[in-house]
Amino acid sequence: MKTHHTRTAAIVDRISDASLVIIGAIHATVLAVTMLLAFTATQAKAEAPAKTCGGNNLMQKFAADNPERFAAIESEAAKVPFGEGLLFKLEKDGSAPSYLFGTMHMTDPRVISLPKAAQAALDGADIVAIESTEILDPAAAQVALMAKPELTMFIDDKRLSDFLNEEEKDVLAKNLAERGMQLALIDRMKPWLLTGMFALPECEFERKQAGEPFLDLALAQSAEKDGKELVGLETLIEQFDAMASLPMKFHVKGLIDTLALGDTVKDVTETMIVLYTEGKTGTVWPMLRAVSDMAGQTNAASSEGYAQFEETMVNTRNKTMLKRSTPLLERGNAFIAVGALHLPGENGLAQLYKDAGYTVTAVQ
Repeated sequence: MKTHHTRTAAIVDRISDASLVIIGAIHATVLAVTMLLAFTATQAKAEAPAKTCGGNNLMQKFAADNPERFAAIESEAAKVPFGEGLLFKLEKDGSAPSYLFGTMHMTDPRVISLPKAAQAALDGADIVAIESTEILDPAAAQVALMAKPELTMFIDDKRLSDFLNEEEKDVLAKNLAERGMQLALIDRMKPWLLTGMFALPECEFERKQAGEPFLDLALAQSAEKDGKELVGLETLIEQFDAMASLPMKFHVKGLIDTLALGDTVKDVTETMIVLYTEGKTGTVWPMLRAVSDMAGQTNAASSEGYAQFEETMVNTRNKTMLKRSTPLLERGNAFIAVGALHLPGENGLAQLYKDAGYTVTAVQ
């Protein structure tokens, strides 16, 4: 036990931004991993917990223990275009107004409960667009993924363990054992699937096991029930393709670092949920980078990995969402709901709509 503890501590000292970037992605940008985890989990139909998952709000900790760092986070966030708000009204001459709404791919009751203004916009919309409508039929999505097994599995002679040193193998095996799993049974899985599992607090994973809908799925089910036109802006295959295009080294490091975070995963998740409910989407990435800095995690390699991740998984996908949603906005009265971290920033969707000639107004 002492050996495992020593090895884990050594890895914690070398954590990079990769784990925090991937955690952010799973919660608020990449729907595909959440969907696949939910599909796998719902087979168990476990009894769902009715409580939140615990964890500490790291922003409160920063404010109390390191006011300068807290002020730096707030200052950076204040400079992010459209960094405040979850719901934006989109207006342009010739079309009825539409709305842009940021989601979080979680089942937490605070996330599922829509703000009144967002609920009103959803109720009044004729068209509802989400990242992917395939979440309504996970079996069909699974079939589609099976047609491209290389996106989720190693199909050649390579195995996940081939990318790990002995120290990392031990840490992974230990964490798998705690979940009743063996390395040999998951050795063909691509690392981002395992990262998705370990990035979720146990309580959140249990809710998915019980089949509780995450926010995007709840929105899709509501739209379908009300007979609204439901449109997907991407396919899950496109999302997995984008994820798979990132370097294997980045994904493997993200997996090992996520394991090393331990219960800090709960704190990061809780902080993201609180920021989300407060509509402070522009604060999320500065907060995550501050967590990395606090642990001495930031280095040139991790910064490069973050930049590549941001370009592939956020900026490029934002342009695709803009292109595919524009015809819906031209028809008017549309409700566009995508991961919240797609909204803020110079390359965020809110700014892209503004650049395309729309008046973009935050709705309180």
